[in-house]
Amino acid sequence: MSVRIRKAGREDIPALAALIALSVEELQAEHYSAEQRRGALGTVFGVDTQLIDDGTYFVAEMDGEIAGCGGWSQRKTPFGSDHVAVKDDTLLDPQIDAARIRAFFVHPRFARRGIGSAILSACEAAAQEAGFTRLMLVATLPGVPLYAARGYEAGESFTVPLQNGIELPVLRMHKHVRVEAQLSGPR
Repeated sequence: MSVRIRKAGREDIPALAALIALSVEELQAEHYSAEQRRGALGTVFGVDTQLIDDGTYFVAEMDGEIAGCGGWSQRKTPFGSDHVAVKDDTLLDPQIDAARIRAFFVHPRFARRGIGSAILSACEAAAQEAGFTRLMLVATLPGVPLYAARGYEAGESFTVPLQNGIELPVLRMHKHVRVEAQLSGPR
């Protein structure tokens, strides 16, 4: 079975919202309480249409089904859906700032089959093509092993306040990537 990566479109939003809810409920249950998962759904965990509109959000399809989603951003907002409390859509400068890796979710039926890694590869390649040499993400606890295995280094641990009054522990992670210099003329 091969994984097909494509850019997400607005027509995918209902399927993505359902996948995100299922992924959070099942795959994050070992790391977060039911209250934390419920409090994060719709704000911290959810669809950010800005990523879709920017063409930086991807879906992975396997066997004709959406098996996962995730993206990258050239905007300052580090995480969250359309409904996150603080959102900053200011563009980042690739010469100074780190691109944001954002909103990775896998359908539980397709977990541990390389879906997250395939989407992450597509995101890293696109961010590098846009001139970014550094990547930053805010990882949920179940996502830390994937990112660590892909070369991301742990940074600051912190908690995100949720709409129901509790907090969600997360970890900021970073990675440096090399951008191939474009040479003009013959070598």
